[in-house]
Amino acid sequence: MEPVNKRSYQTADFPKISVIMGIYNCEKTLESAVDSIFQQTYTFWELILYDDGSTDGTYDIAREYTERYPDRIRIYHSEQNRKLSYALNQCLQHADGDLIARMDGDDISHPERFEKQVRYLQEHPDIDLVGTQMRKFDEKGYHGIQQAPLDPKPEMLRGGTPIFHATIMARRHVFDTLGGYTESPMVEGVEDVDLWFRFFEKGFKAATIDEALYDVRMDASALNRRTLRRRIRSIRTRAAGYKRLGFPRRWLIKPACILIAKGLMPQSIKKCYLRHQIQR
Repeated sequence: MEPVNKRSYQTADFPKISVIMGIYNCEKTLESAVDSIFQQTYTFWELILYDDGSTDGTYDIAREYTERYPDRIRIYHSEQNRKLSYALNQCLQHADGDLIARMDGDDISHPERFEKQVRYLQEHPDIDLVGTQMRKFDEKGYHGIQQAPLDPKPEMLRGGTPIFHATIMARRHVFDTLGGYTESPMVEGVEDVDLWFRFFEKGFKAATIDEALYDVRMDASALNRRTLRRRIRSIRTRAAGYKRLGFPRRWLIKPACILIAKGLMPQSIKKCYLRHQIQR
């Protein structure tokens, strides 16, 4: 990556960011993800990695970074795969920042991401969490911007997720109040959906910066994670969430039908659908 202009933010006027990243079998992409954190123009951060029982070289790569930058990175490890919610909760237990930022091990943060998110939160004290737009990419290159609403509302959970989970930066009190992520197998793969229902139930407010400051990888592995079982868990999580927020049960009919239909698609059609989504 090209060098970026940086200046020290480690003063009392600026909050410390704890970047939490659960990693699992991402040896081919982890270096670019971590390097994108080191390229941030906002320099007052710590990176907390939790290797969730990887069976490839992911843990070794992460440990090398920790040995090279012990004052910036900490790594924790499990021999058993406990899933993302558990990994992120373990990261949260060791985080001491004023702000919590997410990052995935196969994506890339743009250099000014943290700086712009911190500035937004400083200028909008009523906002508890801020995300960004995302730029889609795969092995063939970049394929446009994935848009989220700038002013996410609870009602937007009716048909989707109005906040891109991997792009968020939240004030510490959000995760303290929510008790972190739900570790139940019932929300495996849809922990972000569960998080947003609980987030809005507590009356928290979110916003999205209208700029793509995060590159999200959309490839075959992303398609393989969208199984029928995961979509069924999404329906159940939404049903529980609708009850939390007092939504009419009839609102679940349309998203449930769409989720099941997508889950039953033949693999060849799913691949065509993914290509269409990437190229939009």
